Amino acid sequence: MKIEVLGTGCPKCKATLNNVEAAVQELGVEAEIIKVDQVADIVARGVMLTPAVAVDGQVVISGHVATLEELKQHLRTL
Repeated sequence: MKIEVLGTGCPKCKATLNNVEAAVQELGVEAEIIKVDQVADIVARGVMLTPAVAVDGQVVISGHVATLEELKQHLRTL
């Protein structure tokens, strides 16, 4: 599984990255976590509001800090 955290490095983006890492660890899933911080790369994925989270190329969360529970729900369904 490939999880991308899209954001320019603001505190909300960092919080989302921390929550993604915690969700992956708590669920025990194997995932590659990538931080995407270049604006051109973020816009190319169709994201207009950050932070955002994409799982296997599909944006599942955008515009708010993803909570640990929200992330775990998304990861369980994949």
